[in-house]
Amino acid sequence: MPPLPATSKGGVLARIRNVFAALEEGIISLLLASMTLLVFVEVVFRFVLHQGIAWAQELTLLLSGWMVLFGVSYGIKVGSHIGVDALVKILPPKARRMVSVVAVVLCLAYCGLFLVGGWAYIAKLMRVNVYLEDLPIPKWVASSIILIGMGLLALRLVGLLAALVRGEAEGFQLLDEAKESVYLAHEEKPAGLEGDDE
Repeated sequence: MPPLPATSKGGVLARIRNVFAALEEGIISLLLASMTLLVFVEVVFRFVLHQGIAWAQELTLLLSGWMVLFGVSYGIKVGSHIGVDALVKILPPKARRMVSVVAVVLCLAYCGLFLVGGWAYIAKLMRVNVYLEDLPIPKWVASSIILIGMGLLALRLVGLLAALVRGEAEGFQLLDEAKESVYLAHEEKPAGLEGDDE
C-alpha cells in the first residue's frame, strides 16, 4: 500500500479544526440566543402577564456562566481579550516572545489550578448528589463547564505556546481598544466630513 500524500494529514487536521471551530461558535451562539430569549420571555411574563417563571433566573445564570467559560478560550482564538501590553510592545521581537512564553506558562498554571480545584468540587457534588434549586439537573452536570471551559482554554494556550516556541507568534493577540475606537469613529463619520477636523 503506497504511503498517503503529505498533504492528506494536514487536510484532515484542517477539517477537524474547522468542524471544531464551527461547533464552538455554534454552542456560544446557541447559549447567547437561549439566554436572550429566556430573559425576554421572563420580562413578558413578569410585566405583561404578572406571573413569573420559577426556574428562569437560575437557568439564565447557568447559561451565562456556560457562555462566559466557553467564550474565554474562544477569546484567545479571535483576539478579543483586553490586555495591558504597552511595555511589551516596546520590547524587541525576541524579548517580546520570551515575555509571552512566561505569560502563557503562568496562564497554564492558572488553568491547572482551576482544573484541579474544579475536579475536586465536581467529584464532591457527584458524591453528595445534589440538584439545582429550581431545575431537575444534578449540580455536578451544571458545574461541569468549569472543567470543559478551562480544558478548552488550556488547549488554546498550549497551541499558542507551541506557536511562540516555533517563532510563528510573538505573543497574545489582544484587542486594542484605542485602535478599535479610532476605527469605529472613522467608520461612523458622515460621508461629507472625512476631511473636516472639527
